[in-house]
Amino acid sequence: MHFRYVEALMERSVDVAALVEAHHANVWRYLRYLGCDRAMADDLTQETFLQIMQKPFEWRGQREAASYLRSVARNLFLVQVRRSKLIKTVEDLEQADAAWERAHGDEPDERQQALRECLEAVQGKAREVLHLQYREKAGGEEIAKRLGISAQNVRVIVHRARQSLKDCIQKKLGARA
Repeated sequence: MHFRYVEALMERSVDVAALVEAHHANVWRYLRYLGCDRAMADDLTQETFLQIMQKPFEWRGQREAASYLRSVARNLFLVQVRRSKLIKTVEDLEQADAAWERAHGDEPDERQQALRECLEAVQGKAREVLHLQYREKAGGEEIAKRLGISAQNVRVIVHRARQSLKDCIQKKLGARA
């Protein structure tokens, strides 16, 4: 990383690492929703956060940050659209954006808080597997070797844990609504 970028990051009040951790998945899902394939969503999500690192960003809270990040991602997506004609009109994009707002809003912190609470309830092998897969970025074969179980068993544990987390989050968000 260039010295001037590091220096600029140190001067800002935004913790970029925390911002990426809190909003990366949401930006990626938003881009997928707009019509990006996985590779393009990966690239545009990365570019979104690179732009945040290169341009000043005034912290005004999670909600505003989520909205700003979506704006940056949407603008990057529009550049790709103009290059490749992914969608027919900008109106299609505006309708998709409005639908995203209705479905997801600007409050990732509620969903993240629900996820944190639900993750605390996960115990045993499921907790170990999730930790290895998502925190340590280990693959299925590596997890299987480290825990002394089969790769198929790892897949089953991950599937069941994800389903359990999904149900738990939906219950928590439904109870808060």
